[in-house]
Amino acid sequence: MSTNVKKRPEVLSPAGTLEKLKVAVLYGADAVFVGGQQYGLRSRAGNFSMEDMQEGINFAHEHGAKVYVAANMVTHEGNEQGAGAWFRQLRDMGLDAVIVSDPALIEICATEAPGLDIHLSTQASATNVETFKFWSNYGLTRVVLAREVNMEELAEIRRRTDVEIEAFVHGAMCISYSGRCTLSNHMSHRDANRGGCSQSCRWKYDLYDMPFGQERQNLKGEIPEDYSMSAVDMCMIEHIPDMIENGVDSLKIEGRMKSIHYVSTVTNCYKAAVDAYMESPEKFEAIKEDLIDELWKVAQRELATGFYYQTPTENEQLFGARRKIPQYKFIAEVVSFNEKTMTATIRQRNVIKEGDRVEFYGPGFRHFETNIEDLHDAKGNKIDRAPNPMELLTITVPQAVQPGDMVRACKEGLVNLYQKDGSSKTVRA
Repeated sequence: MSTNVKKRPEVLSPAGTLEKLKVAVLYGADAVFVGGQQYGLRSRAGNFSMEDMQEGINFAHEHGAKVYVAANMVTHEGNEQGAGAWFRQLRDMGLDAVIVSDPALIEICATEAPGLDIHLSTQASATNVETFKFWSNYGLTRVVLAREVNMEELAEIRRRTDVEIEAFVHGAMCISYSGRCTLSNHMSHRDANRGGCSQSCRWKYDLYDMPFGQERQNLKGEIPEDYSMSAVDMCMIEHIPDMIENGVDSLKIEGRMKSIHYVSTVTNCYKAAVDAYMESPEKFEAIKEDLIDELWKVAQRELATGFYYQTPTENEQLFGARRKIPQYKFIAEVVSFNEKTMTATIRQRNVIKEGDRVEFYGPGFRHFETNIEDLHDAKGNKIDRAPNPMELLTITVPQAVQPGDMVRACKEGLVNLYQKDGSSKTVRA
């Protein structure tokens, strides 16, 4: 059985493309999870060809990180064909593990690709010790907890099993029970459990009262507008001590379809949080508010702690005016830096203007603010504005930067804010 020795957990980041894999690793991920072109649940993510998969595995291993492939679809008749050869090819590439939910794929992998570690996907809804023991008997080395598990249950599972625990700490929550949703199937004929989820729960709805024998009555005036069945996102950055003290082996960040801005920022935050707490609780407390502020610089939904501390209420649902909106936009990444001239070559991702107030950030939770100065295009022409994405530009910077550092600016726009009485107002940023 497990002991109460404080163990450093891995930070596990999403990587929807090869570019995102490299960003996640450079920003501190100890492991990344990706999708291949078969057997996964993110058909609209970039997904990896076998050539990209090999390059990603090699890159990660060179930087001391691991790669896991999500093969967590529910197979219908015939979907499993070719899986054995596919698993063997991944194993022979040096893949660290596959993440699977369907018992048929688990058996195929175990028998036809021996030596390849198998992790149980959250889609299998593992919520108790007995489930952990069942899958351990079949040779699985790790179980990804269902998001419905609370902190007390997590602690009990840790006390009674030595199987590795992977738990979500950040990202989207499913409105349905893990791995059990068929809403998309009914509303758009896209199978959520075979990679086609249309996220029907995140659409906007009106509510109607439909008493028997009477015409329906629109309830829009009685409920917040823009009602949906959608949950807010999970964020456990303030509670990393609980995750570590309760023996979680892997802290999982959701978001294979998110941007490199998101992947770099969130990975950076959770890496810094783990580093700080492993050094001392006091160090973690000293940077906690900075970590929270940092997470709000990327586009995401509102945040809560999921099921870890209570059953979610209406306050953990999305409806009406947003209570908090990120106020930064990702504008560029650093390609190179000339120390003699103190100029940075950047690859543009959004409109950049001379004089913009921006923030540079990089791995290791490095930050500094400056203004865009001495803006030139790739031909060396002085310009005041760069509107075309992916252009190479040069700017003068006040301190050294590194290739792979990111640049973001404060967004212009509207911010919706809740008032104490529950009403909302709109102000310009």
